[in-house]
Amino acid sequence: MKRVTGIGGVFFKAKDPKALGEWYKTHLGMNVEAWGGVAFKWAEDNPSGTGTTAWNLFKDDPSHFAPSKSSFMINYRVDDLDALIAALRDEGCDVDEKVEDTEFGKFGWVMDPEGNRLELWQPPEGG
Repeated sequence: MKRVTGIGGVFFKAKDPKALGEWYKTHLGMNVEAWGGVAFKWAEDNPSGTGTTAWNLFKDDPSHFAPSKSSFMINYRVDDLDALIAALRDEGCDVDEKVEDTEFGKFGWVMDPEGNRLELWQPPEGG
């Protein structure tokens, strides 16, 4: 019997879901629907292969997601990390100065208005 086969969604609470949804729509380009969520389709993201979604547990170290006090961090795939980070800075978003370029791709971070740290990931070519 198969048990868990992947991640079907990410859900979290918001003080003002409508306003926070508008922030995600404006600054991250997420098509937040009337029902309050987004349905990402993998085939659009990687039509020539399969995509992956990481699931990882971290030691309870408050500095790992800092400055967020949340117990989670969501990683969002992006096409052009440098361009998105520049746009987010121009729009006045709280963007981390650090950008990492690794064999696993490029990573950057931004805080949403409710204090959640978000990881932005540009996969390596072919990833």
